[in-house]
Amino acid sequence: MSIYQKIGEVGSKYIGKAKLFKYGFNLSPMYRRSTGRILAVSEDLFNIQIKLPISYKNRNYVNSIFGGSMFSAVDPIPMVQLMNLLDTDYVVWDKSAEIFFKRPAKENLYADFTYTQNEIDDIKEKVALDKETEITKITTLTNRDKSVVYCEVKKRIYIADKSYFKNKRKTKK
Repeated sequence: MSIYQKIGEVGSKYIGKAKLFKYGFNLSPMYRRSTGRILAVSEDLFNIQIKLPISYKNRNYVNSIFGGSMFSAVDPIPMVQLMNLLDTDYVVWDKSAEIFFKRPAKENLYADFTYTQNEIDDIKEKVALDKETEITKITTLTNRDKSVVYCEVKKRIYIADKSYFKNKRKTKK
């Protein structure tokens, strides 16, 4: 169990998972370096909104937002969000990612991360049948009113039954 998971376990009892998710990410050194900030987390954790403000910390040589900042602001959220939506009987790992730059970003960017109850039920069903599955989540970084897309990040996430995953790792050694 990571330090973040331990803090989450204890902290969520006092301030709730949604607040802990928001403030935990925003205070975390690993996320702060992305220059992204979580703006809102729904109480059920199904919806998360971030802002990536353009600043001297993330401007590149041509005065637009550095692509690494775009990716790092988006990267951890779908996996950690899913980990919190599933229970501890599941293993969740990022498997791969692709980033597609659409145009230079010279303004603040925003992204929404959404899971539905149907997606969660489908994941649980597939894992119950096959012991493991993979999903793809696509996140777009846009301007505030979502009329301009600057970047798209496609993430492949692996989900498995925890006991199956542990046995699978033992047999591969």
